[in-house]
Amino acid sequence: MTPEPKPATLQDYAGKPAVFKRVLIKLSGQALQGDELLSIDPDKIQAIANQVHTAWERGVEIAIVVGAGNIFRGVAGSTRGMDRSTGDYMGMIATVLNALALQDGMEKFGLDTRVQSAIHMQEVAEPYIRRRAMRHLEKKRIVIFAAGTGNPYFTTDTAAALRALEIGAEAILMAKRSFDGIYDSDPETNAEAVFLPRITHLEAIEQGLRVMDTTALSLCMDNGLPIHVFNMTNEVNIQRVLSGERTGTIVSSPAK
Repeated sequence: MTPEPKPATLQDYAGKPAVFKRVLIKLSGQALQGDELLSIDPDKIQAIANQVHTAWERGVEIAIVVGAGNIFRGVAGSTRGMDRSTGDYMGMIATVLNALALQDGMEKFGLDTRVQSAIHMQEVAEPYIRRRAMRHLEKKRIVIFAAGTGNPYFTTDTAAALRALEIGAEAILMAKRSFDGIYDSDPETNAEAVFLPRITHLEAIEQGLRVMDTTALSLCMDNGLPIHVFNMTNEVNIQRVLSGERTGTIVSSPAK
């Protein structure tokens, strides 16, 4: 009887060349949230930092945008009577908390890390300056972009698309906590939902699929920026994407 192959581990990818030179990883706030109602779980931070460390050792230049759903959602606040702009600013500040937690976790792995905030908080983070961010990446530092775009009514998805384009990232790696990619309907409510291994930006917009918001998808579509959507609970999925292996869903558009 042939033994089953052992599951891949981070060590299996250590030192392997990557097909990407520079990427932006989009993390949801929930990725930092623990199972015991902890808004920021040190174990989750450590697991993410470990995956990023392996990618960094492979020579990939890495930027990160993190959401704040584990702490506060501006849209949810506005539905309860809060002014939308106020709620969005509170959400932006919450992303700074998450970014600082990530920075701490990265530095425990020996990764030189910088947090750049779109809202000036000079005591805890650098202001976002594109050329400075590019220089950090060239020096192999991890750059975490916080506070979204600095403007209300724009999500961290849009911030991820914008920052990825500004720094010349070759792809957005969209790490999901619950699903292994994109489905044609919500798999939580529809057991017959069909997994989509590949889709175009326009199809995602037209079908209203929950990949990114429409503004972010349009930015990526207009500039030919691919999005790789995958489940981050499997620790090797980031490495698989970086190796060019098929995992999750690829959102792309034909070259113009």
